[in-house]
Amino acid sequence: MLFWFSFGTQKRTFRGIIEPSFLEKGGFPMRFLHLSDLHLGKRVCEFSMLDDQRYILEQILSLLDSHPVDAVLLAGDLYDKPVPPAEAVRLLDWFLTELSHRELPVFAISGNHDSADRVAFGSALLAESRVYVSPVFSGPPEPITLTDAHGPVDLYLLPFLKPAMVRHIWPDAPIESYNDALACVLDHCSPDPARRSVLVAHQFVAGAASCESEEPSVGGIDWVDAALFDKFDYVALGHLHSPQKVGRDTLRYCGTPLKYSFSEANQHKSVTFVELGEKGSVTIAAEPLVPRHDLRELRGSYMELTDRRNYEGTTVDDYLHITLTDEQDIPEALARLRVIYPNLMRLDYDNRRTQTRQELDAPAKAEQKTPLEHFADFYQLQNNQPLTHEQAAFCQQLIESIWKEEDA
Repeated sequence: MLFWFSFGTQKRTFRGIIEPSFLEKGGFPMRFLHLSDLHLGKRVCEFSMLDDQRYILEQILSLLDSHPVDAVLLAGDLYDKPVPPAEAVRLLDWFLTELSHRELPVFAISGNHDSADRVAFGSALLAESRVYVSPVFSGPPEPITLTDAHGPVDLYLLPFLKPAMVRHIWPDAPIESYNDALACVLDHCSPDPARRSVLVAHQFVAGAASCESEEPSVGGIDWVDAALFDKFDYVALGHLHSPQKVGRDTLRYCGTPLKYSFSEANQHKSVTFVELGEKGSVTIAAEPLVPRHDLRELRGSYMELTDRRNYEGTTVDDYLHITLTDEQDIPEALARLRVIYPNLMRLDYDNRRTQTRQELDAPAKAEQKTPLEHFADFYQLQNNQPLTHEQAAFCQQLIESIWKEEDA
């Protein structure tokens, strides 16, 4: 029997055929790079992130040159919008081409920000170049198998799921929630317990820590139970922006490669390397990423922040949220501060006036809320308690059915 193997020096990865005698010595483990939530085309406070995204993708490629892997896992939200700008599509095309030039298979799924149809376009042709993309959901995923010295590794690609998608396939199944939907799909997906298996998925797993940029649903209706993933050796998750495990080490979010909101300002971004040895042996390591421009928060008076002694020698071109503590508004403060801090994204005040008055942007925020969020606010006001998980799931199902009737 012959096996493909990979091993690396500092700058190159060598691939070839290995003889059976090598297996007796243990062989090389299977290595993956776990990425997610690229959000290509993202704008933060109306600042385009495209140049920063290309910069960080180039850094990731350099890491791959010095830390060889056997495959790359892309766990959803490749784009920031279902209809991405042309520049974002070109950037993803460039990145996938660079991975292909390194002879690396890629396993990618669509996330909740993506259009599953657009991401799946050309998937059959891409597979010939070993770029495997999740199809539009039509049933349980079929495994794609890689082989190393320890035997086969089955990879399953599961795009972001909503209950309505699963009810369409199994209309008689009792599916009321995201958890029901995922449980139904994984009940029909049975990896061989004797073989190593990897699932690439994009869902909100209960117990994980979120931040404001991820906009979790009211009542936690999009949460799924971590126990649903127990039959997989490693689960490469996307959706949440902070790198973290959920319960076990091998159920993991790798996080975004860049900071996409000021709620992420204190996070340390990284990429996740996963090494599968023999069945039951999984090693995980993170490599830090250094952005072109960090995203930070500054606080102080106008005089403090414009004093050369305080900012000289600092990275003044970082993306900044500045909070002024002056009691009186500074005329043209935003323009004047941008002379020193050219990438100032957000400016606000924290003083006696702002601490006692209502937020001025409440109407604008109301327009951004979903129907379920509006109903949840009304329910809280009327009953002095939040919607339960079951109530939120029922309301969301009702809203989706109303929209479906209106679209018919």
